[in-house]
Amino acid sequence: MAAARVYRSPLPEIEVPDAFLHDFVLERAARLSDTPALIDGPSGRTLTFGQVAAGAARLAGGLAARGYRRGDVIGLFAPNVPEWAIAFLGVSRLGGVVTTFNSLATVTDLVGQLKDSGARALITVAPFMDRALPAAQQAGVTDILSIGDAEGATPISAIMAGEQATPDGPGSPDDLVVLPYSSGTTGLPKGVMLTHRNLAVNVAQTAVQQDIAEGERLIGILPFYHIYGLTVVLNLGLWRGTTIVTMPRFDLEGFLDILEGQRITRAFLVPPIILALAKHPAVEGRDLSALHLIMSGAAPLDAAIEAAAAARVGCVVTQGYGMTEASPVTHATSDKPGSARPGSVGPLVSNTEGRIVDPATGVDVEPGTDGELLVRGPQVMRGYLNNPEATAATVDVEGWLHTGDIARVDADGYFSIIDRVKELIKVKGYQVPPAELEAVLIGHPSVTDAAVIPVPDEECGEVPKAFVVLSQPIDSDALMAYVAERVSPYKRIREVEVVDAIPKSTSGKILRRVLIDQERAARA
Repeated sequence: MAAARVYRSPLPEIEVPDAFLHDFVLERAARLSDTPALIDGPSGRTLTFGQVAAGAARLAGGLAARGYRRGDVIGLFAPNVPEWAIAFLGVSRLGGVVTTFNSLATVTDLVGQLKDSGARALITVAPFMDRALPAAQQAGVTDILSIGDAEGATPISAIMAGEQATPDGPGSPDDLVVLPYSSGTTGLPKGVMLTHRNLAVNVAQTAVQQDIAEGERLIGILPFYHIYGLTVVLNLGLWRGTTIVTMPRFDLEGFLDILEGQRITRAFLVPPIILALAKHPAVEGRDLSALHLIMSGAAPLDAAIEAAAAARVGCVVTQGYGMTEASPVTHATSDKPGSARPGSVGPLVSNTEGRIVDPATGVDVEPGTDGELLVRGPQVMRGYLNNPEATAATVDVEGWLHTGDIARVDADGYFSIIDRVKELIKVKGYQVPPAELEAVLIGHPSVTDAAVIPVPDEECGEVPKAFVVLSQPIDSDALMAYVAERVSPYKRIREVEVVDAIPKSTSGKILRRVLIDQERAARA
């Protein structure tokens, strides 16, 4: 078998932090005690660095007095509010493990994750109690805590003000600190075991490329329950001494109000929001002059949209890449002027290696050739909770994390993500990446959003079908002709359906599986 072709980060090696996450991210808290750390965007409610650090310590002591110990799992089911940081860092200081829940989770979702994670308690908010309470009851979780007041729950403020005990604290930086759930490359959601060291090193790795200055202002619209928002906004923002302005839910006008009114300097976003910045009329007339950098992650961002947003907003737009199983960042473009290459997620971050292999054979491909991306580094998870089979299928014996994403790398070590391994459309044996066709469609002035899936075809096996959201009417044949002029013949779209919206996850990924299931049901 041919030797592996290993790509190494061109960036300087960093020292892997030997620290607990709460101590690491709050290392400036004493010096910045009176500086705003988090501001609730809608209300202006503010927590200083000193209040976050003291609150986390008091919560840890109150939880210890309540009987919680090192290794206990506590669920956190809440939108982005300043107190989210106290809840998360308090459990970290206790020595516990936070399992984070999607704000859109159903009762069934909550029950499954509470049971699988072994959670002893659930921290939530009043608006989520209609789901949290029945889920906790069904999962056998008897201790429901709340940020703010909520009927049927004990406010964390009461625990922070009540009896205190000395928390166990984590035993080692290699103890678990967070247990987010991910489907990985395939299958049902699985608990991703991430340690204090995983998250701390990933914050430090990201900071090499995103050199955030103390005192900058970040917008906290990426959900903190998602690893992108947790690591790159909350933890990195606190570590670098920034002020994070939170939004509990996204709406474009409110988002623009915060960018403008709070003089946000840096925004970590997902492609649907950047698409709106590039195309939506609501952006016209807004003073976004304080914003000097936007970074996109969680899903591929088309190069044309990246460039259009940069030109319209008047700031640098870059991309990064990662996955929950890598804490999440494995690639990032530098924030230095001239570093961005539209369509690329940048080079490997410090202390990280990569390979690109043939998905069918596992053999490393030649440079410039598409293949599955493998990564290895200190940010890679310990494994999936209670699931050694899924762990072994995702992280091999040499420590390579198999991402399930198709990528290519250029001569300068800049990577581009082409598509998902499992979502490639096979037309007469040729591989067609849906994301490539979606990018072409979004380039049409009448199309505001698009998704492409495979549909069965007797002659070709599969052919691409497009679902489009339109800003103005256009004939389907004309749209298919537009795409056909811009792609190889086997990649042309054969069917178009107009829809009101494209289904997406909260992190911005197109939920093609939803469309595939709907299409199968319609054809049955």
